[in-house]
Amino acid sequence: MFELGRELKRLFGADVIHPPRDGLTGGDAALLELLDLRMIAQEGRAADTAAGRVGAKDKAQRRLESAIVWREVARRSGEASMLRKAASTAEAAAEAFGRERRPDGWARARCEQAFCAMLGAELFGDEGLNAAAEVAFREARAAARGGLALPLADLGIAAIEAREQMTFADARAARAAAGRFAAPIAGLQSLTKRCRAARLLAVEARLVLADILIAWGARLRDAELLTMARDESERALKGLDSTFEPLSWARAAALRGQAMALLGEVAGDVESLALAVTALADVVGELSREHSPLDWAKAQTALAQGLQALGEAGASERAYEQAVTCYDRAAHVLRKAPGLALRALGASNRALCLARSAELSGDLTVLDAAEAAFKIELAAISARRDPAAWALLQVNLARLYEARIDITGQDHGERASAAMALSAALDVFGELGLRSLSVIAADALDRLAGAGTPARPL
Repeated sequence: MFELGRELKRLFGADVIHPPRDGLTGGDAALLELLDLRMIAQEGRAADTAAGRVGAKDKAQRRLESAIVWREVARRSGEASMLRKAASTAEAAAEAFGRERRPDGWARARCEQAFCAMLGAELFGDEGLNAAAEVAFREARAAARGGLALPLADLGIAAIEAREQMTFADARAARAAAGRFAAPIAGLQSLTKRCRAARLLAVEARLVLADILIAWGARLRDAELLTMARDESERALKGLDSTFEPLSWARAAALRGQAMALLGEVAGDVESLALAVTALADVVGELSREHSPLDWAKAQTALAQGLQALGEAGASERAYEQAVTCYDRAAHVLRKAPGLALRALGASNRALCLARSAELSGDLTVLDAAEAAFKIELAAISARRDPAAWALLQVNLARLYEARIDITGQDHGERASAAMALSAALDVFGELGLRSLSVIAADALDRLAGAGTPARPL
C-alpha cells in the first residue's frame, strides 16, 4: 500500500532535494494520503508560508487548505497543539472569506472549524466540543449557497445528533439517525465531477456513519446495526484505491473488521471472531506506523479488542496474551498523549485481559507477575513529573486486586488497596481534566463499592 508514499519520501527526504516551497500537493487534499507524518507536517508549514506570502492569490483559500492539512496532522498524531493550530487557521480563513463577501467560502471554513472540534471530542472525550461544532455547522448551513459546505454541514449535524442520542435511544432511533446520512452522502457524491475533494469526503462520510453504527450496535448488542456498519464500511472500500488512498482504505478496512468482530462477539461465534481477527491483522500488517502513528495505534487496539473477544468466546488464554501484546504496541505510541480517550480504553482493557487470563488459569502467579511489573513501573515513575501515567498504573493495579479477590474468594486487604489506588487516580485525573480516564476510575470505584456491599438480611 504505502509504496508511493515511500517513493516520495525517498525523493524529497534527502537533504539535497527539497519539496516545492508551496508544498507537494498544491492544495489537493487527496494527495495528503501519500505523505507520511513528517512530510505532511512539512506540507502544513509550506501551506502557511503560501498563505502568508505577499501577493499570494486568494489567501483565504490558502488558509483553508492549510487548516485542512493541520487537522490531518492532528488526526494522525493526536497532538492537541496541532488541532488548536488547525482550528485557529480555519478561523482565520473564515475571517478572510467574510460571511457577506464570499458566503460559500466562509461556510466551508466554518465547517472546517467544526470538524476540528469534532475531532477534539473524539480524541479527548470532551463532549463540550461537539456542542461548539454543532453551532458552527448550523451557522455554515444557514450561510451556504451551494458547493461542499451544505452537505458537509448536514453531515456534521447528523453525526452530532446521532452521538447525542446514543446514550439513551434504542435501535429504531439508531436506524432513523443513520437514515439522515443519506442526503449529505448523496450530495457529496453529486459534486465529485466538479470537485476532486468531494469523492474522498463522501467516503469519509460513510466512515463516520459506520463508526456511529458500530458504537450504537456495541452498546445495544444489536446484530442488525453492526451488519449495517459492516456494509457501510464495505461500500466505502469499494470507492477506494489502496495504492493512492492507503489511509482511507486502512481506516475503512479497520472499521469493517471491528464490525465483524462485534458481530461474532454478539453471536458468540468463535469462527466469525477468528475471521474478524484475521481481517484486522491484515490491516495492521499494511499500515505504517511512521505514516500515521494514531491510525496504527487504533488498528492495534481494534485487533486487541478482537483477540480479547476471541479469548472470551473460546476461553483462550493465548488470545488474551496476544491481546495484551497488541495493547502494549498501541501504548508505546500513545504514551506521550495521556489525554487521549484511546489510551484510556487500551490501558483499561489491557488490565482486564491480564485479569481474565489469570481467572481462566486460576494461576495466581500470572497476577503476581503482572502486579510486580506494575509496581516496578510505579517505582520508576514520578507522580509529580508524570502524574497521568502514574495514575493510570494505579487503575491497572486496582483491576488486578479485584481479579485476585474474584479468583480466591477472599479479601486480604486487596479491596481497600484497590479503593485507595482508584481514589488517588481519580484525584489526579480530575486535576488534569482527563475526562475519559476519570470515568474509568469512577466506574471501577462504583463496581468495587457494589461488590463489597454486604447483602441485606431477609
